Amino acid sequence: MVVSADGRTTKGDDPNIYTWTSQEDQDHFFSLIAENNLIIMGRKTYLAAGDKIRLSAERKRVVLTKNPKLYANLAVKGQLEFSSEQPLDLVSRLEDDGFTHALLVGGGTVNWLFLQSGLVNELLLTIEPVIFGAGNGLFGGPIDARKLELLEQKQLNGQGTLMMRYKVH
Repeated sequence: MVVSADGRTTKGDDPNIYTWTSQEDQDHFFSLIAENNLIIMGRKTYLAAGDKIRLSAERKRVVLTKNPKLYANLAVKGQLEFSSEQPLDLVSRLEDDGFTHALLVGGGTVNWLFLQSGLVNELLLTIEPVIFGAGNGLFGGPIDARKLELLEQKQLNGQGTLMMRYKVH
């Protein structure tokens, strides 16, 4: 996930992160996409990033939505599916299909559901040096306290964009 210095994942009501994130963060994010064969995201994230998504037979994307039937015409077998499953049920089904890990790319509701279900073992967080004062947070609901252990940190550019990788305890 990418956040502003004040912890916002959107600039106010604008869901388009590409208007404020650095090229270095985008490069980092797309390298993570390329390294993972299972990507899970929420409906709003899918709609906001739709024009950047490139479907591929090597990669499955699962979009969580309350109403998957609305998106049935967009589904592509083995590449893009829409589901209303709860996180534990979804992960169990995907494990049965042979997947051993997933990259969760948001948004806040999906992040919250997976964290509360105990399914997040690492948090990759890019902090962009901007302050918005308004916008969505990293988690879309109340969370139980968690300790994080810093595993990696890296400055991505001269403007001060920071990438942090944490283990979630």
